[in-house]
Amino acid sequence: MKIHEYQAKQILAKYGVPVPKGSAAFSVDEAVKAAKDLNTEVCVVKAQIHAGGRGKGGGVKVSKGLEAVRENAEAILGMQLVTHQTGPDGQKVKQLLIEEGMDISKELYCSVLVDRGKQRIVLLASTEGGMDIEEVAANTPDKILKVFVDPSVGLRPYQANELAFGLKIHETNPKLIRPAASVFMSLYKAFVGEDCSLVEINPLVLTGDERVVALDAKLTFDDNALYRHKENLALRDRDEEDPLEVEASEADLNYIKLDGNIGCMVNGAGLAMGTMDIIKTYGGEPANFLDVGGGATQETVEKAFRIITRDPNVKCILINIFGGIVRCDMVAAGVIAAFKNVNLQIPVVVRLEGTNSEEAHTLVRESGLGESLQMADGIQQAAQKAVAAAK
Repeated sequence: MKIHEYQAKQILAKYGVPVPKGSAAFSVDEAVKAAKDLNTEVCVVKAQIHAGGRGKGGGVKVSKGLEAVRENAEAILGMQLVTHQTGPDGQKVKQLLIEEGMDISKELYCSVLVDRGKQRIVLLASTEGGMDIEEVAANTPDKILKVFVDPSVGLRPYQANELAFGLKIHETNPKLIRPAASVFMSLYKAFVGEDCSLVEINPLVLTGDERVVALDAKLTFDDNALYRHKENLALRDRDEEDPLEVEASEADLNYIKLDGNIGCMVNGAGLAMGTMDIIKTYGGEPANFLDVGGGATQETVEKAFRIITRDPNVKCILINIFGGIVRCDMVAAGVIAAFKNVNLQIPVVVRLEGTNSEEAHTLVRESGLGESLQMADGIQQAAQKAVAAAK
């Protein structure tokens, strides 16, 4: 689960991470009042959406004086902000963050995440703050520092100090080595304490008045641990999420919308990834990732159909089920019921193998749905049929 920047900074501040003074605003008048309350000559008006690259898209404006704050708030609030993370349609800005301006002497990058290969939390840092970290990794990987944390002891102060020296903070201001190390320790504590999957500060700035400040902040929570943090659930902004993904999560379905035209319904995340790969191998494009899970029921299958078919780009649905816990005949019954209840107008290709697969094939043959519901022998034939049907 993602949250807005101003919410992330409120959480980080609890762990001792220095952040700029500021507050959220939901209207132009609120933005002006927030700037007035800051009582500072320079303010920054920042769009609040769940995407990076806001500055490049025109969603971050430095404002000198209240009139400039009003003008920039009017320009940003309600705009369709397009960044490299929103896609071509962009995201409508409904909230703003009004912050004090900073005297920036150096911009750095820092993030905390899980390295699944090493099965450890890792701190990433770079002197190239303010840039897309993907570009830095691709063009100058030597500028990315990594510190791996032993889970039995956590991040140690000497590691935080090494990171601060590795970023050459002493060349800008030696007095900021200790404050920077303290920030790294606090970011790690926030990551663990809030059960995050990502904490990213870009940029982390060194200021002219000798401070280390998180100028931007991104927090993503591990959904599987949210039951331990009920207060964080209240921070969810459903307007920032795809409506189909919200509906799917409420039905306990793992669904992610993509840009293709072949809807996918699969049980198991690994099989779902493999299904999307083989669709692309045969020249097709998957319209979604959808894992109905190992305990899918007839009702679950029907809900999955309703969600997939609400995407107008879907021209065909490929069902790839390997029956273990879930029975193939139950899935087949759900598919047939969905045809009747959802009134499907597009072809469906089904590959069912495993528990009760023979019974499932019998149900499909006797369904009377003809070519609208095609059975496939093996995943390769299923992908070929789906790609042909989508065209």
